[in-house]
Amino acid sequence: MYVLLILFHLLEAVVIINLIFPVFLWIVQLFVARKDNSQINDSIIEPDYAIIVTAYQQVTLIPEVVKSILNINYNNYIIYIVADNCDVSTLIFNDDKVVVLRPEEVLASNVKSHFYAINNFKRPHERLTIIDSDNLVHADYLIEMNKVFSLGYQAVQGVRAAKNLNTNYACLDAANDIYYRYVDKKLLTDAGSSSSLSGSGMAFTTNIYVECLKNIDSSGAGFDKILQYEIVIRKLKIAFASQAIVLDEKTSKSDQLVKQRARWINTWFKFFKLGLRMTFSSLINFNWNQFLFGIMLCRPPLFILLFLTVFCFAVNVFLIPEMAVLFTILAICFVVVFMKSLSYFKADKKIYKSLMDIPKFIYFQVLALMKAKAANKISVATEHYVEEKTINN
Repeated sequence: MYVLLILFHLLEAVVIINLIFPVFLWIVQLFVARKDNSQINDSIIEPDYAIIVTAYQQVTLIPEVVKSILNINYNNYIIYIVADNCDVSTLIFNDDKVVVLRPEEVLASNVKSHFYAINNFKRPHERLTIIDSDNLVHADYLIEMNKVFSLGYQAVQGVRAAKNLNTNYACLDAANDIYYRYVDKKLLTDAGSSSSLSGSGMAFTTNIYVECLKNIDSSGAGFDKILQYEIVIRKLKIAFASQAIVLDEKTSKSDQLVKQRARWINTWFKFFKLGLRMTFSSLINFNWNQFLFGIMLCRPPLFILLFLTVFCFAVNVFLIPEMAVLFTILAICFVVVFMKSLSYFKADKKIYKSLMDIPKFIYFQVLALMKAKAANKISVATEHYVEEKTINN
């Protein structure tokens, strides 16, 4: 019984840390000196970019992605489309800036696709940016990236705004993304740490990308988790470019949601140890960037945190009522930060209306948890359904 009590108190500590972490970041960023934006270089010199677009089995949306990129306010780039296990007969582009690559063998890996592009570069690009096959790129995307790179960073994460809000699932997916954008990107960088990476809408110096991933086993999902760990463990910071925008398709169907979240949950369990390792490393190195980032990496998915909070509250109603009150206060703080994130990024009214369906959204994530172990066997990539013909620039 004593051992169970100790374990429960340890669980309580973990839940409390995760609930209070966003509030802690919000308080810290009020006192931490910001990077002086007057240092931003608006030079007309255009660094050379490789824009890598990866596709797996599905190329339906590739023409619209390419069209949006070709319309950007920038000239010095080449688009590399890596069509892994795809029929490329429809991918015909009459532009020297577009290179279509079809690997002879199935790669089924983001990192392998990226390195396939790198190994087939037409010239030695200074920087590379990664775009998903369902993304649309804002006209000033690379210009905004350059503004942040000019501050001395080697890795930058942009904004993945919602491309579609056509169902409540898509709206809730967007709300979830906005919360993480606010806490794991804006607040985390404002507090002196690094932005988390999101899989696309991100850019790096080619050298740092290759250095971080050249010797990494890239099988399965979660390359962005490995990449962000490798960057921060090198005592570098990942910047957040709040105006470098790509539109990203949100999950609009329940089966699509379950498969996607199963892969994400599988990834969290797989790389949870990286967060612990970084946290311990930060204590040895006295590195604030790594300390905050390590705590963020250890945080469980929100629906799991919700269940653990309810469990701790219920037990403490009978065990220590004062602790039950504490968990109630912390839960309210979490909700306040969540709503603050929607307000800060001016969430669409559809997103607010969709919040009534959060219990259903959580239900499908529980189903995803049950499928998480076999997630990479069920699906390798998210299927895309939304075809948007334009992007508002």
